[in-house]
Amino acid sequence: MAFFGTYTPRLDDKGRLFLPAKFRDQLKEGLVLTKGQEHCVYVWSLDDFAALTRQAQKASFTKRANRDFQRMLFSGAAEETPDKQGRITLPPVLRTWASLERDCVAIGAMDRVEIWDAGAWERYADATEESYAQMSEEVMPGIE
Repeated sequence: MAFFGTYTPRLDDKGRLFLPAKFRDQLKEGLVLTKGQEHCVYVWSLDDFAALTRQAQKASFTKRANRDFQRMLFSGAAEETPDKQGRITLPPVLRTWASLERDCVAIGAMDRVEIWDAGAWERYADATEESYAQMSEEVMPGIE
């Protein structure tokens, strides 16, 4: 399963957001929302979050960086099931974390969806765009 594409849903007054139609089938059984890096919200399928949890459990808790990462990731986690219309409710702690108020951007990021404040996403994309070509050499050497 892979998520891709960029969509622009809006939060309603109750903190609900329509999942993009392209993502709904993969997440209809349930999902986990949690704090993402760069102050976005990660959206994981239940299976992918379970795999992430198993991986995190293998990290030694005696290392401070591991404990810090686990605390941030799991303390903000919330399980949701989309309603019949494909809406999910983002908990206040996650809306605050990602500065989500109204206009949002939902991007597919391979194994997860990321929900960003529209302005924050625009600033991030603008800042990262120039180094995109160089990143491919580092992240995926040998890709043609």
